[in-house]
Amino acid sequence: MSQLTFDAAAAKSMEAIYTTPDVVAQRARVIDLLAPVPGERVLDVGVGPGLLALDLARLVGESGRLVGLDLAPAMVATAAARLKDLPQAEIRAGDAIALELADGAFDAAVSTQVYEYVADMPRALSELHRVLRSGGRAVILDTDWRSLVWHSSDPGRMDRMLACWDDHLADPHLPARLGPLLRHAGFEVRRVEIVPMFSPRWQPVSYAAGMIRSIRSFVRNHGQRFGLTPEDQEAWWSEQEALIAADEFFFSVNRYAFLATRL
Repeated sequence: MSQLTFDAAAAKSMEAIYTTPDVVAQRARVIDLLAPVPGERVLDVGVGPGLLALDLARLVGESGRLVGLDLAPAMVATAAARLKDLPQAEIRAGDAIALELADGAFDAAVSTQVYEYVADMPRALSELHRVLRSGGRAVILDTDWRSLVWHSSDPGRMDRMLACWDDHLADPHLPARLGPLLRHAGFEVRRVEIVPMFSPRWQPVSYAAGMIRSIRSFVRNHGQRFGLTPEDQEAWWSEQEALIAADEFFFSVNRYAFLATRL
C-alpha cells in the first residue's frame, strides 16, 4: 500500500472537497442517521478538517461533549482551529486501533471515510465497541470503489489509474465486509444505505472534480508501479478535459452508511 500523506496541503484540498454540495449532503445524512441530542457524548474517529465535528458539537451543546481524533497533525490543527470557540469540543491526536479513552465513555460515535485506511479492522471495531456505552450507536461510512462508474474512451488506462489510487487504501472494498465485521465485534447492524457521489455532467464544484485532482496528484508520485508513464498520466488528464469540454463527463461512486448499536 502506498501512503497518502495528509499534510497541510492535503488538509486544504480535503477541506475544499468536503465543502462541495454532494459532500455537504452526505454530512447531513450522516447526522440524520446518528441523531445526536443535547447532552450526549459523541466521538468522531478520523475528524479530518472538522466540518462534521463542528455540526455535532453544536448539536450536543455545552451540556454535551464532542471528541475528535485524527492521526494527521495537519487535520488535528485544522479541526482544532475550527472548533476552538466551542467549550464542549476537544480535538486531539488519536489512533483508531488504540483509542486512549475510557470504557463506555460515549453515547455515539461516527467515522466517515476513515476505516478503509485501517488494516486491522477487528481491532478498530473492538476499540469502538469498548468506548461506547451499552446501547450506544455508531455510524460508519466508507466507499466501495468497485461501485465506480467513470466514463473513459480508454478503459484499460482508466483501470490502471484507479488500481494505483486503490493502492493507497488498506481496503478499497470495505463496505462489502463491514456488516459481518460489526456483528462479530458485538454490534447490531440496524440500517445500511447508499450515499452516492454522482455527477452525470461536469460540475466544477463537486466531489468528482476534487477526485480528479487528487488522483492525478497521487498517480504522479506512484504511477510507475502500475505501468503508468508520465505520458499515460497526461493522456488520462487530457481525455477528461476533452470529455468535460464535449459535455460527455460522467462519474458515479457509492458510499455506504452503516448504523449499528453496541450490544
